[in-house]
Amino acid sequence: MTARKKAESLTFEQSMQELETLVTKMEQGDLPLEDALQSFERGIVLARHSQQKLKDAEQKVQVLTTQNGQQTLDVFEPDK
Repeated sequence: MTARKKAESLTFEQSMQELETLVTKMEQGDLPLEDALQSFERGIVLARHSQQKLKDAEQKVQVLTTQNGQQTLDVFEPDK
């Protein structure tokens, strides 16, 4: 990827915006085959990146728990 940012450096919002743009272009159906394939490959990378960003965000979610009758905020830690 020369002119485009690597997916890892994009925010979730940037990744989703680029993915939406790619989908729109591909749905129009006027891309040459090679460009369509490159767009598809980039879309897969962006979708995976976005999915990972969401997973990371889920892991940072704080859950409200009750301990000894008091409510406390704990960081959500999924089983690994």
